[in-house]
Amino acid sequence: MTNEEALDIFRQTGALLEGHFILRSGLHSRQYFQCALALQEMPIVEKLAAALVEKLRHLQVRTVIAPAMGGLVIAQEVARQLGCRFIFVEKEAGRLVLRRGFRITPGEKILLIEDVITRGGRVQETLDIVKKKGGSVQALGVLVDRSQGRFQPGVPLVSLIEMEMEVFDPKNLPEDLKNSPALKPGS
Repeated sequence: MTNEEALDIFRQTGALLEGHFILRSGLHSRQYFQCALALQEMPIVEKLAAALVEKLRHLQVRTVIAPAMGGLVIAQEVARQLGCRFIFVEKEAGRLVLRRGFRITPGEKILLIEDVITRGGRVQETLDIVKKKGGSVQALGVLVDRSQGRFQPGVPLVSLIEMEMEVFDPKNLPEDLKNSPALKPGS
């Protein structure tokens, strides 16, 4: 699947929004990927996951992990198509933790899947958790990489969409965004 083909899926499903948005990172943007809109249809989930799996199958991982909430749907389908285990980290007291009895064994080969990255904060938290537990993240697979190369996870990064999108510090907004209400759609 090409970058443009994947982008078309997001456009067709209404998952690429235009306006004034506050990202999870706190930055502002004129575009927002609401992946949940694309991922509500299982045939689309299967198709996007298959495109990621095609690029990552050679890693032969034991486990797929995702940070909750955004990456869960696509990560679970990637794990299903790879025929491996799926686990996730979730927030507790404001930070991500491994709960629910999930375990990571020393040296376990793991694939990290996320829906969208901009600054990579949640991905980095997840990487740190896996490392602390002794696991070995083989790669990071994402639907949308908005980081413009600024986030370097220290493992191979594979994305379906790489898109340069302007992001703005909330204290330094352009005039058009200063004069429009900001939405925080959630992820």
